[in-house]
Amino acid sequence: MFERKNRILLKELVKTDFKMRYQGSVMGYLWSVLKPLMLFAVMYVVFIYFLRFGADVPHFAVAMLLGMVLWQFFTETTNLGMMSIVQRGDLLRKLSFPTHIVVVAVSINALINLLINLVIVFIFALINGVQISKFAFVTPFLLVELYAFTLGVTFILATIYVRFRDIGPIWEVFMQIGMYMTPIIYPITMVVNVNQTIAKIMMLSPMAQIIQDMRYLLTSPVNLTSWSMINQKWILIIPYALPFVILVVGFKVFNKNSKKFAEII
Repeated sequence: MFERKNRILLKELVKTDFKMRYQGSVMGYLWSVLKPLMLFAVMYVVFIYFLRFGADVPHFAVAMLLGMVLWQFFTETTNLGMMSIVQRGDLLRKLSFPTHIVVVAVSINALINLLINLVIVFIFALINGVQISKFAFVTPFLLVELYAFTLGVTFILATIYVRFRDIGPIWEVFMQIGMYMTPIIYPITMVVNVNQTIAKIMMLSPMAQIIQDMRYLLTSPVNLTSWSMINQKWILIIPYALPFVILVVGFKVFNKNSKKFAEII
Protein backbone atom coordinates (compact mmCIF):
# COMPACT_ATOMS: atom_id res chain seq x y z
CA MET A 1 0.00 0.00 0.00
CA PHE A 2 2.87 2.36 0.90
CA GLU A 3 4.56 1.74 -2.43
CA ARG A 4 1.32 2.37 -4.29
CA LYS A 5 0.92 5.73 -2.51
CA ASN A 6 4.45 6.66 -3.54
CA ARG A 7 3.73 5.80 -7.15
CA ILE A 8 0.60 7.95 -7.09
CA LEU A 9 2.54 10.84 -5.52
CA LEU A 10 5.29 10.51 -8.14
CA LYS A 11 2.71 10.55 -10.93
CA GLU A 12 1.05 13.66 -9.52
CA LEU A 13 4.38 15.47 -9.08
CA VAL A 14 5.34 14.70 -12.68
CA LYS A 15 1.97 15.95 -13.98
CA THR A 16 2.11 19.10 -11.84
CA ASP A 17 5.69 19.97 -12.82
CA PHE A 18 4.95 19.40 -16.49
CA LYS A 19 1.87 21.66 -16.37
CA MET A 20 3.60 24.39 -14.34
CA ARG A 21 6.70 24.54 -16.53
CA TYR A 22 5.12 26.56 -19.34
CA GLN A 23 2.03 27.82 -17.56
CA GLY A 24 1.04 31.27 -18.76
CA SER A 25 3.14 31.10 -21.95
CA VAL A 26 1.41 31.46 -25.32
CA MET A 27 3.30 28.60 -26.97
CA GLY A 28 2.88 26.27 -24.00
CA TYR A 29 4.36 22.80 -24.39
CA LEU A 30 5.73 23.70 -27.83
CA TRP A 31 8.65 25.41 -26.05
CA SER A 32 10.00 21.97 -25.10
CA VAL A 33 10.62 21.46 -28.84
CA LEU A 34 11.28 25.05 -29.92
CA LYS A 35 14.02 25.79 -27.36
CA PRO A 36 16.53 23.18 -28.62
CA LEU A 37 15.59 23.92 -32.25
CA MET A 38 16.23 27.66 -31.83
CA LEU A 39 19.57 26.98 -30.14
CA PHE A 40 20.42 24.50 -32.87
CA ALA A 41 19.65 27.10 -35.57
CA VAL A 42 22.13 29.54 -34.01
CA MET A 43 24.80 26.87 -33.53
CA TYR A 44 24.29 25.63 -37.09
CA VAL A 45 24.82 29.06 -38.63
CA VAL A 46 27.89 29.85 -36.51
CA PHE A 47 29.72 26.53 -36.26
CA ILE A 48 28.68 24.62 -39.37
CA TYR A 49 27.81 27.25 -41.99
CA PHE A 50 30.53 29.80 -41.19
CA LEU A 51 33.24 27.91 -39.27
CA ARG A 52 32.68 24.67 -41.24
CA PHE A 53 32.87 22.37 -38.20
CA GLY A 54 32.26 18.71 -39.02
CA ALA A 55 32.86 19.05 -42.75
CA ASP A 56 34.54 15.62 -42.71
CA VAL A 57 31.64 13.95 -40.88
CA PRO A 58 28.51 12.94 -42.85
CA HIS A 59 25.26 14.51 -41.60
CA PHE A 60 27.07 16.43 -38.88
CA ALA A 61 24.16 18.87 -38.58
CA VAL A 62 21.95 16.00 -37.40
CA ALA A 63 24.78 14.75 -35.18
CA MET A 64 25.10 18.18 -33.58
CA LEU A 65 21.35 18.40 -32.97
CA LEU A 66 21.45 14.94 -31.36
CA GLY A 67 24.33 15.96 -29.11
CA MET A 68 22.58 19.16 -28.07
CA VAL A 69 19.36 17.31 -27.23
CA LEU A 70 21.22 14.80 -25.03
CA TRP A 71 23.20 17.57 -23.30
CA GLN A 72 20.00 19.58 -22.78
CA PHE A 73 18.52 16.63 -20.89
CA PHE A 74 21.56 16.50 -18.62
CA THR A 75 21.46 20.27 -18.07
CA GLU A 76 17.72 20.45 -17.45
CA THR A 77 17.65 17.54 -15.00
CA THR A 78 20.66 18.62 -12.96
CA ASN A 79 19.67 22.30 -12.78
CA LEU A 80 16.02 21.73 -11.85
CA GLY A 81 16.68 18.63 -9.77
CA MET A 82 19.35 20.41 -7.77
CA MET A 83 16.79 22.97 -6.53
CA SER A 84 13.82 20.60 -6.31
CA ILE A 85 14.16 19.70 -2.62
CA VAL A 86 14.35 23.34 -1.53
CA GLN A 87 11.43 24.29 -3.77
CA ARG A 88 9.32 21.45 -2.37
CA GLY A 89 10.20 22.25 1.23
CA ASP A 90 6.55 22.91 2.17
CA LEU A 91 5.57 19.47 0.89
CA LEU A 92 8.38 17.78 2.81
CA ARG A 93 7.24 19.39 6.07
CA LYS A 94 3.59 18.40 5.60
CA LEU A 95 3.84 14.84 4.26
CA SER A 96 5.93 11.79 5.08
CA PHE A 97 7.28 10.09 1.95
CA PRO A 98 10.62 9.05 0.45
CA THR A 99 12.29 12.37 -0.43
CA HIS A 100 14.00 10.99 -3.55
CA ILE A 101 10.59 10.95 -5.27
CA VAL A 102 10.85 14.74 -5.70
CA VAL A 103 14.14 14.44 -7.61
CA VAL A 104 12.93 11.47 -9.65
CA ALA A 105 9.81 13.44 -10.69
CA VAL A 106 12.03 16.20 -12.12
CA SER A 107 14.13 13.65 -14.01
CA ILE A 108 11.05 11.98 -15.52
CA ASN A 109 9.78 15.35 -16.74
CA ALA A 110 13.12 16.01 -18.43
CA LEU A 111 13.06 12.48 -19.85
CA ILE A 112 9.67 13.16 -21.46
CA ASN A 113 11.15 16.26 -23.11
CA LEU A 114 14.14 14.23 -24.25
CA LEU A 115 11.96 11.60 -25.92
CA ILE A 116 9.94 14.32 -27.69
CA ASN A 117 13.14 15.96 -28.92
CA LEU A 118 14.55 12.63 -30.10
CA VAL A 119 11.51 12.30 -32.36
CA ILE A 120 12.44 15.69 -33.86
CA VAL A 121 16.02 14.46 -34.37
CA PHE A 122 14.66 11.34 -36.08
CA ILE A 123 12.55 13.49 -38.45
CA PHE A 124 15.62 15.62 -39.29
CA ALA A 125 17.60 12.42 -39.89
CA LEU A 126 14.98 11.14 -42.37
CA ILE A 127 14.92 14.49 -44.19
CA ASN A 128 18.74 14.41 -44.47
CA GLY A 129 18.76 10.84 -45.76
CA VAL A 130 20.64 9.41 -42.77
CA GLN A 131 21.24 5.66 -42.88
CA ILE A 132 20.59 4.42 -39.33
CA SER A 133 22.82 1.56 -38.19
CA LYS A 134 21.41 -1.95 -37.90
CA PHE A 135 22.64 -1.85 -34.30
CA ALA A 136 20.32 1.05 -33.45
CA PHE A 137 18.45 -1.28 -31.08
CA VAL A 138 21.30 -0.59 -28.61
CA THR A 139 20.10 3.02 -28.28
CA PRO A 140 17.68 2.36 -25.36
CA PHE A 141 20.60 0.96 -23.32
CA LEU A 142 22.52 4.19 -23.92
CA LEU A 143 19.46 6.16 -22.75
CA VAL A 144 19.40 4.06 -19.58
CA GLU A 145 23.08 4.87 -19.08
CA LEU A 146 22.40 8.58 -19.65
CA TYR A 147 19.49 8.55 -17.20
CA ALA A 148 21.52 6.72 -14.53
CA PHE A 149 24.43 9.15 -14.82
CA THR A 150 22.20 12.23 -14.81
CA LEU A 151 20.08 11.06 -11.88
CA GLY A 152 23.16 10.14 -9.83
CA VAL A 153 24.72 13.58 -10.37
CA THR A 154 21.38 15.23 -9.57
CA PHE A 155 21.06 13.38 -6.25
CA ILE A 156 24.49 14.65 -5.22
CA LEU A 157 23.75 18.24 -6.31
CA ALA A 158 20.35 18.26 -4.59
CA THR A 159 21.98 17.09 -1.34
CA ILE A 160 24.64 19.82 -1.48
CA TYR A 161 22.17 22.55 -2.51
CA VAL A 162 20.07 22.08 0.63
CA ARG A 163 23.04 23.24 2.74
CA PHE A 164 25.04 25.37 0.30
CA ARG A 165 23.06 27.44 -2.23
CA ASP A 166 26.32 28.69 -3.75
CA ILE A 167 26.53 25.40 -5.65
CA GLY A 168 23.90 26.82 -8.05
CA PRO A 169 26.04 29.43 -9.85
CA ILE A 170 29.12 27.20 -9.51
CA TRP A 171 27.31 24.39 -11.32
CA GLU A 172 26.12 26.81 -14.01
CA VAL A 173 29.73 27.76 -14.80
CA PHE A 174 30.78 24.11 -14.67
CA MET A 175 28.05 23.20 -17.18
CA GLN A 176 29.29 25.85 -19.61
CA ILE A 177 32.81 24.46 -19.35
CA GLY A 178 31.51 20.91 -19.67
CA MET A 179 29.61 21.71 -22.85
CA TYR A 180 32.73 22.97 -24.61
CA MET A 181 34.81 20.07 -23.29
CA THR A 182 32.31 17.60 -24.74
CA PRO A 183 32.19 17.00 -28.53
CA ILE A 184 28.76 18.52 -29.13
CA ILE A 185 29.22 21.51 -31.44
CA TYR A 186 32.39 20.04 -32.94
CA PRO A 187 33.39 16.49 -33.94
CA ILE A 188 35.90 14.58 -31.79
CA THR A 189 38.06 14.23 -34.92
CA MET A 190 39.03 17.91 -34.53
CA VAL A 191 40.62 17.08 -31.17
CA VAL A 192 42.19 13.86 -32.51
CA ASN A 193 43.92 15.84 -35.24
CA VAL A 194 45.47 18.11 -32.59
CA ASN A 195 46.22 15.68 -29.77
CA GLN A 196 45.09 12.05 -29.62
CA THR A 197 45.80 11.71 -25.89
CA ILE A 198 43.52 14.62 -25.01
CA ALA A 199 40.83 13.16 -27.27
CA LYS A 200 41.04 9.80 -25.47
CA ILE A 201 40.82 11.51 -22.06
CA MET A 202 37.74 13.42 -23.24
CA MET A 203 36.10 10.15 -24.30
CA LEU A 204 36.38 8.83 -20.73
CA SER A 205 33.55 11.22 -19.86
CA PRO A 206 30.22 9.33 -19.83
CA MET A 207 28.52 12.22 -21.66
CA ALA A 208 31.09 12.21 -24.47
CA GLN A 209 30.91 8.42 -24.70
CA ILE A 210 27.09 8.41 -24.82
CA ILE A 211 26.87 11.20 -27.40
CA GLN A 212 29.46 9.62 -29.70
CA ASP A 213 27.93 6.15 -29.39
CA MET A 214 24.49 7.58 -30.22
CA ARG A 215 25.92 9.45 -33.19
CA TYR A 216 27.59 6.28 -34.42
CA LEU A 217 24.30 4.37 -34.25
CA LEU A 218 21.89 7.05 -35.46
CA THR A 219 23.79 9.35 -37.82
CA SER A 220 26.98 7.84 -39.28
CA PRO A 221 29.54 5.09 -38.46
CA VAL A 222 32.23 7.63 -39.35
CA ASN A 223 31.78 9.08 -35.84
CA LEU A 224 34.58 7.93 -33.55
CA THR A 225 33.60 6.20 -30.31
CA SER A 226 35.44 5.39 -27.09
CA TRP A 227 35.74 1.73 -28.11
CA SER A 228 37.25 2.68 -31.45
CA MET A 229 39.77 5.04 -29.81
CA ILE A 230 40.77 3.24 -26.58
CA ASN A 231 42.45 -0.15 -26.82
CA GLN A 232 42.87 -1.02 -23.13
CA LYS A 233 39.68 -2.79 -21.99
CA TRP A 234 40.13 -1.88 -18.33
CA ILE A 235 40.19 1.82 -19.30
CA LEU A 236 37.40 1.45 -21.85
CA ILE A 237 34.99 0.17 -19.20
CA ILE A 238 35.32 3.41 -17.16
CA PRO A 239 32.78 5.62 -19.02
CA TYR A 240 30.29 2.74 -19.23
CA ALA A 241 30.53 1.76 -15.54
CA LEU A 242 30.88 5.26 -14.05
CA PRO A 243 27.20 6.30 -14.54
CA PHE A 244 25.92 3.39 -12.46
CA VAL A 245 28.59 3.87 -9.79
CA ILE A 246 27.62 7.55 -9.53
CA LEU A 247 23.93 6.61 -9.35
CA VAL A 248 24.52 4.24 -6.42
CA VAL A 249 26.82 6.67 -4.62
CA GLY A 250 24.52 9.63 -5.31
CA PHE A 251 21.44 7.82 -4.03
CA LYS A 252 23.23 6.68 -0.86
CA VAL A 253 24.53 10.19 -0.14
CA PHE A 254 21.07 11.64 -0.77
CA ASN A 255 19.32 9.01 1.35
CA LYS A 256 21.75 9.45 4.23
CA ASN A 257 21.10 13.20 4.42
CA SER A 258 17.40 13.25 3.46
CA LYS A 259 16.13 12.87 7.05
CA LYS A 260 17.51 16.33 7.90
CA PHE A 261 16.25 18.13 4.78
CA ALA A 262 12.97 19.31 6.32
CA GLU A 263 14.79 20.76 9.35
CA ILE A 264 17.42 22.59 7.27
CA ILE A 265 14.98 24.02 4.75
